[in-house]
Amino acid sequence: MMTSTGPPFRPVTSARFTTTVQRLLDRSEAPSGPRRLLLPLLAVLAVLLSVGAAPPGRAPADPTRTPGAPTYTVELSSDATGAHWRGHERIVFTNTSPEPLHEVYLRLWDNFRGGCATPSVRVTGLDGSPEVDCTALRVPLARPLPRGACDTVEFDLGIDVPDGLDRFGRDGAFSFIGNALPVLAVRDGAGWHLDRYSELGESFYGLASDFSVTLDHPTEVLVPATGTAVDTPGGPGRTVTRIGARQVREFAWAAGPFHRIEGRSGDGVRVAVYSVSSVTAADARAMLDLSLRTIDDHSARYGPYPYGDVATVLDDAFGFGGMEYPAFVLDRIRPSAVIHELAHQWWYGIVGDDQYRAPWLDESFAEYAMDVELGRTKEGCTAATPFRSPAERLTNPMSYWDAHPDRYEAVIYDRGSCALHELSRLIGTDTMSALLHDYARAHWFGVSTTAEFKAAAQAATSVDLTPFWKEHRID
Repeated sequence: MMTSTGPPFRPVTSARFTTTVQRLLDRSEAPSGPRRLLLPLLAVLAVLLSVGAAPPGRAPADPTRTPGAPTYTVELSSDATGAHWRGHERIVFTNTSPEPLHEVYLRLWDNFRGGCATPSVRVTGLDGSPEVDCTALRVPLARPLPRGACDTVEFDLGIDVPDGLDRFGRDGAFSFIGNALPVLAVRDGAGWHLDRYSELGESFYGLASDFSVTLDHPTEVLVPATGTAVDTPGGPGRTVTRIGARQVREFAWAAGPFHRIEGRSGDGVRVAVYSVSSVTAADARAMLDLSLRTIDDHSARYGPYPYGDVATVLDDAFGFGGMEYPAFVLDRIRPSAVIHELAHQWWYGIVGDDQYRAPWLDESFAEYAMDVELGRTKEGCTAATPFRSPAERLTNPMSYWDAHPDRYEAVIYDRGSCALHELSRLIGTDTMSALLHDYARAHWFGVSTTAEFKAAAQAATSVDLTPFWKEHRID
């Protein structure tokens, strides 16, 4: 997620890229189509079967984190507005831990607003007990699940998007539906992760999973989403959109009468830009051009983008700079935000982490990737971004930043990216580039920890990094 406006843009090499970005940056940064071709049934089946073939492998077996290898099958139908959805969800999972599973937890993140009094996400058909302001639902299993065994949880589902523009909220006719699908909580060596929702940052911690989602909606309501989608005719005036996404940590979508344009990057990634009615056609086109270049540039640095498709949804009224989901981002008309959120496709999307316990592992890394794309080196940044108290550390969890919100961006984004720039200067830019590329490859569809990154960095250089970790408070 990008929280606010960053420093002024310094253009990079390509003249077209520079012109596109600079024209957009001349805008104020204050917060404030045609349908896809309907395919015959055989083509639909071919696309759905091919969705899972894009990523170069699956998440590695991880005995420290369970439930593993989840598959989510979801069927939902919307009302005329696309803000209210009803249907069914089925989750199949495996216990990858040596310890048996006696229960699982569903994270109903979007209930944080109304809590148990007025839940936005309602699960029926399960005997479960709600916890953490109804954002977690404990579901006991019928029998202990041993290592390597599979089980299934299924339930009826209702989702009501509340008023108020947010990553889960509405802007007039447009609904943004992030973190609405119930997903499995993770149990690792620290136990079950049942952290509270953070409006300042992210609390999410998921394992790479497969999603098959069917959305039945009015034809004039487009539904950009995580994954690769195919439309077929539904009932009168309705369309059925079938979406497949493999090896993603979350699934998000939007709904509304968006204007849609698309292009294909040099590496073959299909990028679609969906914009609300207040976004001009010129701005949408400029953001598309920027996204097409950026997705390939990030791929060259951190490994090939594995999903084939990415949707960028534009609304300049978002109160945040941008918000990332796998293959799906919410953005304002702001180039740095687009570059940052697309970097999150690697730093959290592909290389996962516990966003509540270690937010620097994705936000600092995405911010650094944005700087590299924009040609920023942040010379002298250590003096420019000082720590303000002994308690501030790059490795502090979201519980600390929620209690000190005025320092979150300054430390996690600014000082965090600064630390990575300083590491690059210390070990050399070529070594740093190889470190990040190889680290992403080693954690592809897995989970990164601070200890693992520190070990990888030390292994990449003969320079003793102990003083560096201490100076930048990376514990």
